[in-house]
Amino acid sequence: MKKITALVLTLIMAFAVCAVPASADGKLILGTSADYAPFEFMYADENGEMVYGGIDIDVAKYIAEDMGKELQVENMSFDYLLVSLAKGDYDMVIACMESTEERLNAADFSDPYYTDVPPMILVKKDAADSYKTLADLSGKNVGAQTATTKLDMVNEMEGVNAVALANVNDLVNELVYDKIDAVLLDGAIALEYAKTNPDLVVAEASSELGEAAPYCVAVAKGDPKGLLPAINEAIAKMTEEDAVASFIEAADALVDSGAAEEVSADAPEEA
Repeated sequence: MKKITALVLTLIMAFAVCAVPASADGKLILGTSADYAPFEFMYADENGEMVYGGIDIDVAKYIAEDMGKELQVENMSFDYLLVSLAKGDYDMVIACMESTEERLNAADFSDPYYTDVPPMILVKKDAADSYKTLADLSGKNVGAQTATTKLDMVNEMEGVNAVALANVNDLVNELVYDKIDAVLLDGAIALEYAKTNPDLVVAEASSELGEAAPYCVAVAKGDPKGLLPAINEAIAKMTEEDAVASFIEAADALVDSGAAEEVSADAPEEA
């Protein structure tokens, strides 16, 4: 889902030279960006404590359990995840992240664990008839999350004014309050916002965007901790068991219940 700018890529490679181990004493440390329900978000458990949940969190838990490790979750703004991974702050990153040619210069990636529905454009319901094709977005302000492949797509749209923000919730609020005209998101995310906000719908123009790329687990470049074989083994088991289907069901139930919280990038880690 992301692209890395040249400056960020330079920082990643610099940090990779002096990266230090993140995990300790049987822990597997996950870096994610918990503003992306139903994939990663926070909610109050039965004790009222805020914990991480979502499809990607359950994927991470499965991998950790299969490796015989305890999962620790760290939350950060999406556009800094790979920098922190290179520094050694995390053992792996799972955050709806696609393996792109540019990203492969900064990190190594697992086999795919899930492919989302195609990307979609979210617009106000009362303006939906105005956006039947991508050409209809010319001259409009279209938002996308910073450092993502969705922002790349917006930048490639002829005549469109791209608006980049780090937090998806902020992007949607900009749309709701008519500060921008549309938001380009991963498909499941757009559908979730449309389901929970009666003023928003998926634009017909979304049909021109093409298919989604699969999501993968990222580890530090060169896999210095030797995690990829075990991660891929866990993903193979997960795929054979169709476990992601149950993760999707559980995440959707939490979001539908209203449990999912908007959360800033400096949220505390899960105990």
